[in-house]
Amino acid sequence: MLLLYAVLFVQLNLLQVGKASSYKADPRNTTEVVRDFTRPRGKILSADGQVIAESVPSDDRYKFTRQYPLGELFAHTAGYFSLTYGASGVERVQNDVLSGQTNRQKLKGLGSLFSTKVSVGDVTTTMRADIQAVARDALGEREGSVVALDIRTGAVLAMWSWPSFDPNTIATHDLAAADAARKALLADTERKPLLANAFQERYMPGSTFKVVTSTAALENGMPVDRAFAVERSYIPPLTTNPINNYGGSLCGGTFLEVFRQSCNTPFARLGVELGAEKMVAKTKDFGIGEKVPIDLPGAAASFFGDVKDFERDDPRLAQSSFGQNAVTITPLHMAMLAATIANKGKMMTPYVVAETHDADGTTLSKHEPTVWKTPMSEETSATLTQAMILVANAGTARCCLKLAGGEQAAAKTGTAQLRAPGDPLGPLSHAWITTFAPADAPRIAVAVMVKASPEVTAGTGGTVAGPVARQVLEAALAAVP
Repeated sequence: MLLLYAVLFVQLNLLQVGKASSYKADPRNTTEVVRDFTRPRGKILSADGQVIAESVPSDDRYKFTRQYPLGELFAHTAGYFSLTYGASGVERVQNDVLSGQTNRQKLKGLGSLFSTKVSVGDVTTTMRADIQAVARDALGEREGSVVALDIRTGAVLAMWSWPSFDPNTIATHDLAAADAARKALLADTERKPLLANAFQERYMPGSTFKVVTSTAALENGMPVDRAFAVERSYIPPLTTNPINNYGGSLCGGTFLEVFRQSCNTPFARLGVELGAEKMVAKTKDFGIGEKVPIDLPGAAASFFGDVKDFERDDPRLAQSSFGQNAVTITPLHMAMLAATIANKGKMMTPYVVAETHDADGTTLSKHEPTVWKTPMSEETSATLTQAMILVANAGTARCCLKLAGGEQAAAKTGTAQLRAPGDPLGPLSHAWITTFAPADAPRIAVAVMVKASPEVTAGTGGTVAGPVARQVLEAALAAVP
């Protein structure tokens, strides 16, 4: 009997203590969710004071239901809180604060045992509803993503992807309706509306990636006044297939000129000249290959490849060096590239949670900005800023980045060719732009990716993504001092 009691004692401690974390994390375990549905939950707020999520009384046994007054606007970042499916986004990563389960909140609750006040907490995000709405309206119902960052801190001001979804349909206590809504969203496997495409999906970047190859070349000693051959195509070693400039155009000149025109051949040549080791090393300096450390779950890692991927494959290295072949990047990471150039070579860690507070308004946590990477020198940053100003004023973005108030923008566009013009199925391209402003004292960086469609392919990164970026830049510059 003593032995049996000992075994029981050990097993109870193993279940209640040793395996507590794994049971808590198991998505099938809704015990905590049920507990939290029977009491209030704190609010999620935008930086401009809009309520993104709140708990309101319900007339069923769960007592409270989670509501999202702004609907789809913040679905991919705030997430949802569902009795059946648990939590996602900020609802998930800040669950302890929102439900009053942090150690500080529990300790404070012990001092008010006879109070009827529930010790929940509120989360204030860095994102502004006004800028987010502009991003949504500017993109419209074209598939794609828009990201706006505060260059100086890494704060995410807006992060919108279409298609989105209404989290109210999943948070409802009508379990059959919630299940039907989620299944319908999951069934859309092509557009993936539940996926936060801005940071959880990656896409071929096309010529926007030339900022990385430019950095690699400049940091390895390429003079700014280097001249490239004026040519229509370039044949890399180990192949007879040429790499052409966009539209088969004749292109060349100094570095600043080929950057302004977004010639392909010079950047393909640069990649081969630098070699795989230097190119791969510079992509790693930018964090490509790592998950971006944003304070949201499920961030994807952008991709360039390792040195071994380019062994005896100069054609692949040449194509990759101007953002084609297997290179992919998330829209968030692309915005971070522009922000790094604007921030004198320092890449800030992106974040969406600014502060958390308890029920009395006492600050529980406040984000302190940090540098994630430093992939370039201030000198290289200044050179690339000059090059991107040329793109905005007289290059591939000249159509669309004349900002209100005369503010100067800097930009790089991209038209990522998924299918070339000669493909039997016809051409197909993503449209990109990454930009920042004001160029002389940068505050805001924006990246826009519009997913390939016949309408998008008929234009370029500048003509399709540029007008979206301009509207978001103007809104952010007006709202953020």
